[in-house]
Amino acid sequence: MNTPRKICVVTGSRAEYGLLYPILREITKHSDLRLQIIATCMHLSPEFGLTYRDIEKDGFTIDWKVEMLLSSDTAVGISKSMGLASIGFADAYNHLNPDIVVLLGDRFELLSAASAALIARIPIAHIHGGETTEGAFDESIRHSITKMSHLHFTSTEIYKKRVIQLGENRNNIFNFGAPGIDNIKNLKLLSLEQFEKAINFKLSSRNIMVTFHPVTVEMSTAGEQFKNLLSAIKLLDDVTIIFTKANADTGGRIINEMIDEFVLNNSKSTIAFTSLGKLRYLSAIQFMDGIVGNSSSGLIEAPSFKVGTINIGNRQQGRISANSVIDCKPTIADIGNAFKKLFSQSFKNSLKQTINPYDGGNASNLIVKTLSKISLQNIIKKKFYDM
Repeated sequence: MNTPRKICVVTGSRAEYGLLYPILREITKHSDLRLQIIATCMHLSPEFGLTYRDIEKDGFTIDWKVEMLLSSDTAVGISKSMGLASIGFADAYNHLNPDIVVLLGDRFELLSAASAALIARIPIAHIHGGETTEGAFDESIRHSITKMSHLHFTSTEIYKKRVIQLGENRNNIFNFGAPGIDNIKNLKLLSLEQFEKAINFKLSSRNIMVTFHPVTVEMSTAGEQFKNLLSAIKLLDDVTIIFTKANADTGGRIINEMIDEFVLNNSKSTIAFTSLGKLRYLSAIQFMDGIVGNSSSGLIEAPSFKVGTINIGNRQQGRISANSVIDCKPTIADIGNAFKKLFSQSFKNSLKQTINPYDGGNASNLIVKTLSKISLQNIIKKKFYDM
């Protein structure tokens, strides 16, 4: 009997775990695979909701916890956190001895996870490579992880071509779509009554969900840009707002402080969450008139609900988007015009034609099948493939 292949999945944030969830479920269905989970970064932080508990509530076992997040969102603090992460992942891999490490996305803790796996000569499977987000240093981190990885699962054909352009072996690049879309298809979402009870808050006839993260390649713009968004929101009539707070990025704390103050002064029409969790978050989208801010979920998941997105500023610049996405500058006037379009009947009618470019059909199943069957012999020995 063959020894099960050990698939080690690293997760550091609530959002990324939600996208990984269907993959984790698929791995547990395979008798020839053994799931290992490393939880790190925001999952282990009280400030960000100790969301490792959500992983355990879903029935998964966390095999290793890498404590690394300092209580600082400065450039120095983030860099030092990455150093601690490298030490922690070195110990984790040495103990767990995985056959493949799976990383999704582009956050700074994943760069440490990839570096440690590379040095330990463990094959890396990277999900969501080839994408562009010109307003965040995640852009550079994502491409760096691509070059350290050996298997690539992209979310569109254009992104697959970008990974090929980076010199990767096209035989090890697979375009199956975004695995997070599988949650929308497979989870039984909450009804309006169930959702309102779950968050202890009543929605109204018009609702928006706001998620705004710092534009990390710009110096100290988070506060000013988010202030403009709040000013534009104040001009709206009869709108209920759900805020989900910023990640542990450089400058993220000022956004969260501003959210707390705004909710305190507008408690009847607003509510804020450090983490909604995947079920409540996806359930919320179906009842929204729009997803507002600069989160990737507005571009990747919201189109599957045929719900509009206001994408503010440069953070997601360069990403493929559906007709449901309204791009605007981070000014009060431009955001205000985007709101007018979002609530217009003509735009609402156009949403019926929305096709999600990230929906590959059954991404999680295809990713896990590939992880179970692909030969790992000599996969570590990479060469640059010229186009």
